[in-house]
Amino acid sequence: MRLYACAALAAVACGSPSHGVAYDPTRTQVVLLGTGTPNPDPARSGPAVAVVAQGAAYLVDAGPGIVRRAAAAESRGVKALGQPNLRIVFLTHLHSDHTLGLPDLIFSPWVMNRVVPLEVYGPPGTTAMVDHLERAYAADVANRTAGLQPHTSDGWRAVAHEVTPGVVYRDSNVTVTAFPVPHDGWAQAFGYRFEARDRTIVISGDTRASDSIVAACRGCDVLVHEVYSEAGLATRPPEWQRYHRDAHTSGPDVGAIAERARPKLLLLYHGLLWGQTPEEVVREVRTRFAGRVIFANDLEVY
Repeated sequence: MRLYACAALAAVACGSPSHGVAYDPTRTQVVLLGTGTPNPDPARSGPAVAVVAQGAAYLVDAGPGIVRRAAAAESRGVKALGQPNLRIVFLTHLHSDHTLGLPDLIFSPWVMNRVVPLEVYGPPGTTAMVDHLERAYAADVANRTAGLQPHTSDGWRAVAHEVTPGVVYRDSNVTVTAFPVPHDGWAQAFGYRFEARDRTIVISGDTRASDSIVAACRGCDVLVHEVYSEAGLATRPPEWQRYHRDAHTSGPDVGAIAERARPKLLLLYHGLLWGQTPEEVVREVRTRFAGRVIFANDLEVY
């Protein structure tokens, strides 16, 4: 995967030119907290997306770097991503690159005065993961709660909710629907549809091309979809080609999905390039989709 150096790693203009917009607290917006892959690209944190509606933040996935990216977004005016406000996350599946930031998301905001437990929604296995993480950090919790350090009583806790397809969460700002996607042999992997007052946003998670994405979007305002470069994959060994064709979605196939789903804006993230540029991957998508498509970067807002 090609690495893109930046003058400052948290700069909005990392990678290809920025296409984001200014944060507007009156609108429901998407904040890309991490657009990377398991490859340790210093310009792209692990996969994590925030949907910000009516001043509340709803996170999807917890890739490495999520809390610091949230802090960077807060410093740029997205106050909903201040650490005490990081209170809910929806996991698409339990691959490590989507969950390595989960202990950070559980404990760091507590140190920064979160007063309520983190609510964690995800597929079967989420409860076990949360339980094991709480046990793994039991010594840290004991030290902070029994010593002199100021702390809140419940902010270190996490409450797991294992979801099935359908509506999994609703409040006055959003309705969140989980839908199944096929990915790498997982019995349950999900994408999520967020319906807010003014916009509908769909996030694919990791998936090969799937009719469920089309059904979830149905002309949605924003579709955030993973992608790999078809041209780049051709340079990889045969076993990796087999894997990626089964587990992920090529540029042309993302375009075909979007042509049917008809999002007003297609954002590409979690992109595997293998020597191709973001612009070249966008061109692959545009062989099948004539709408607006952007290869997103960390900290961009849409």
